Amino acid sequence: MRAISASPLYLPLFFLLFSTLLYRPTFAAKRSYVVYLGAHSHTFQLSTSDLNRVRDTHYEFLGSCLGSKDKAKDAIFYSYTRHINGFAAILEDEEASQIAKHPTVVSVFLNKGRQLHTTRSWDFMGLEDNGVISSSSIWKKASFGENTIIGNLDTGVWPESKSFRDEGMGPIPLKWKGACINGADATFRCNRKLIGARYFNKGYASVVGPLNSTFNSPRDHEGHGSHTLSTAGGNFVSDASVFGYGNGTAKGGSPNSRVVAYKVCFPPVNGNECFDADILAAFDMAIHDGVDVLSVSLGGDAVPFFNDSVAIGSFHAVKNGVVVVCSAGNSGPDDGTVSNVATWQITVGASTMDRQFPSYAVLSNNMSFKGESLSAKSLPKNKFFPIISSLDAKAAKADAKDAQLCKAGSLDPKKAKGKILVCLRGDNARVDKGQEAALAGAVGMVLANNLLSGNEIIADPHVFPATHITYTDGLAVYSFLNSTKNPMAYITHPSTKLDTKPAPFMAAFSSKGPNTITLEILKPDITAPGVSIIAAYTESQGPTNQDFDTRRVQYNCVSGTSMSCPHVSGIVGLLKTLHPDWSPAAIKSAIMTSARTRDNAVEPITNASHTKATPFSYGAGHVQPNRAMDPGLVYDLTTFDQELI
Repeated sequence: MRAISASPLYLPLFFLLFSTLLYRPTFAAKRSYVVYLGAHSHTFQLSTSDLNRVRDTHYEFLGSCLGSKDKAKDAIFYSYTRHINGFAAILEDEEASQIAKHPTVVSVFLNKGRQLHTTRSWDFMGLEDNGVISSSSIWKKASFGENTIIGNLDTGVWPESKSFRDEGMGPIPLKWKGACINGADATFRCNRKLIGARYFNKGYASVVGPLNSTFNSPRDHEGHGSHTLSTAGGNFVSDASVFGYGNGTAKGGSPNSRVVAYKVCFPPVNGNECFDADILAAFDMAIHDGVDVLSVSLGGDAVPFFNDSVAIGSFHAVKNGVVVVCSAGNSGPDDGTVSNVATWQITVGASTMDRQFPSYAVLSNNMSFKGESLSAKSLPKNKFFPIISSLDAKAAKADAKDAQLCKAGSLDPKKAKGKILVCLRGDNARVDKGQEAALAGAVGMVLANNLLSGNEIIADPHVFPATHITYTDGLAVYSFLNSTKNPMAYITHPSTKLDTKPAPFMAAFSSKGPNTITLEILKPDITAPGVSIIAAYTESQGPTNQDFDTRRVQYNCVSGTSMSCPHVSGIVGLLKTLHPDWSPAAIKSAIMTSARTRDNAVEPITNASHTKATPFSYGAGHVQPNRAMDPGLVYDLTTFDQELI
């Protein structure tokens, strides 16, 4: 890893450019900023009076810039007092520019938003074999991650989920210093499994305006946080499935761990759910609370580390012995799209596993194409229906491209009624396309990949019969439509198929290197299962997260690097239990040096287009938990080797 320091030559130039960009001649609107001052020099044990003194120094510092301490108190909405030294405040752009020039200030950056970036996967990675856990499994050797504390920065948690029940668990570890802050939600309860929960929304409120009391709770209304946290540390839950598909025992990577939810993500604003000021506040508190692992399935475009809340927060966490695992992002397959690129983070790409949910599109010329789906509804068996391109169902005033993509309002019910529509992937959500087709009266949908998506197909809980096919198969279907007078087809009911090959291959959505901030450092570091992962979910929304979906599920199937990240977080929990003296760098080294670059057909890992993938996609390779227990040579690092300030 490359050492990083605040060069005296670099900072003045940076501040000059920063102040030039922020200069406003008159009456600039106030916005929320983070002022980063580095690390605190105080000890880990702090009294309330100690924290108040630190907060007072922030008031005094900002007061000297704004003209009074009272103005500073009104402006500051977060004071980072425990490990991260700094504060978040409402400032005019020119005020932020002047503060950035102060010699004690490391950086000043806008409180920007970031985006949110699993039953069979543990079998695929060798921790069990058809439900049988061998004595050589890291699960057995590490006591299933017993008493390791895994924290999760996400959308919160659904505490009633069976994945977070505490039957049979002993007392909460003495090292835990956290709390269960339920805010305005009197129904929210922690236990000996879910030992803590907090919410951080002041940075979000500084952007969207005043919040009502429903925001003052760590409860997960979106599902993402429950899914990721249960993947990392959920306990064993039998008979978990999505509408009967993928039935098995759900479990996290460290099933006997204790878990903590830090809610930092809320309903999206201009595409952003998680804001820097809240992320930093959660990191600062999580270090204080005593977590061993932090799972962070969120991110944005790669930016310089001094302006990156996840990089800053994770550095201070690693400095205090906390391993931080981050998602690589879902902006693939383009090069240079990987996020969370700091050297001290474990950055995880997403790949497939050996389970599929096949659903076939069968054409009247006897050709059939295997897709995937989790549709609960099905067409009558072997009954053919007319099939047309969604472009041929275009509404009179709709754009042709919108109709091809099955966007809202683009389809004519008179043309679509009673037919199977072929919709093209891209732009709008896959499940939204199905909903639009259903609203237009279609009986089913074949979702065909675009060129960028290649052969990556995803099982979604569509609201009506549908299947998702590859780009190559999509071309064949379109060719059939264009060459047949009365094209007909039907869609088979989905099933669950195991031991598929090749697996893994890289998901098309998984963000790729190179690292655009520190070119010498390869990112992502590793890849793990991130496609069609079944894990716990919220019961506040349906499995598609759309308003039209009134269904409710306890477990849901979701894809993304958000799902691959907690797989590695769970593995880290096992390694922390097994090797409590290993540093975060040693654990990262063990995971990377024991990885595999071949699939289950003993061929090089490929990408979604079936061409050979590279380390810019998978990093060191696909994670192998059992081999990481005893990797042989370990590359260790100290804080000095990767110093931020």
